[in-house]
Amino acid sequence: MDTTKAWESYRTELKPALDSKVSELKLLGYKKVTEDQLWTYLLSKRWKKLGGEARLHQLVNDILSVKPQEFMSFQTVEAFKSPNLFAKIDEDELKELLAFKPGN
Repeated sequence: MDTTKAWESYRTELKPALDSKVSELKLLGYKKVTEDQLWTYLLSKRWKKLGGEARLHQLVNDILSVKPQEFMSFQTVEAFKSPNLFAKIDEDELKELLAFKPGN
């Protein structure tokens, strides 16, 4: 079985724990945290070496024991990995952007 499919089957069972952790993070001031972000963190960091095989109670414990600092550090690193929005654009693109008039 593909490991992605294996993890997705766990996700439905783990939804209450995921929702609980997202709510906790929001109460702590991290208002924009989503379940998808938390899930990505867990797959990339906590469960990377499990290979899709784990006991449900261990996964719930992993979710509920996520520390806000670890999660936000991961989010910061992921943000730096994303494409650079301020990368150089070519001259034609720049002219097109500057020539844009709303309503056209």
